Amino acid sequence: MHGLINRAIERFIRDTYGREVWGLVVAKAGLPVSAFEAMLSYETHLTVDLLDGAEQVLDRARETILEDIGTYLVSHSKLDPLRRLLRFGGVDFVEFLHSLDELPGRARLAVPDLEIPNLELGEHGGNIYRLRCDVPTAAGPGFGHVLVGVLRAMADDYGALVLLDHMGGGPDVEILQIQLLNEAHSAGKMFDLAAGHGAETAEGRPE
Repeated sequence: MHGLINRAIERFIRDTYGREVWGLVVAKAGLPVSAFEAMLSYETHLTVDLLDGAEQVLDRARETILEDIGTYLVSHSKLDPLRRLLRFGGVDFVEFLHSLDELPGRARLAVPDLEIPNLELGEHGGNIYRLRCDVPTAAGPGFGHVLVGVLRAMADDYGALVLLDHMGGGPDVEILQIQLLNEAHSAGKMFDLAAGHGAETAEGRPE
């Protein structure tokens, strides 16, 4: 498992619940390390053990934890570069959805050995879309729940009102349904393609 995955889980727990809770998760999971390096590779079972420990310590379902991790990856101020990278996918939420097919390729340009799902978007009429996620063997089932969290945060970022549903699938495929209720539900967050560090947020304060 690529260290970026484990590092993302670690940062989510530490930033959301604190270092003490992270220590409890490490102990409950019986991990041989207390911190993960982003650019190293780890045995897949460590990620499984880590999520098992998080379930027990946080007393939350794994699917909920994974969705919260997805939301964290886009919405937390420490990870604004990722949010900006995703916003380059389109000027509105629909354009962003149609750019998801290209996301795995763009990610591999940045981190060649990072394995993320191939994504395929289909339209089903009535502003309903279905996103097929071909889950990598290394990622294991449940990766689609992370994408639910990412999509929820990105909808908020664009100011769109959506209903998201993880429809299940199989061991190698997960299907998400996205129903767009209102593409201009709110103003969304300010985004400037040319902006660099120090760009203003929607509230007018420097980031």
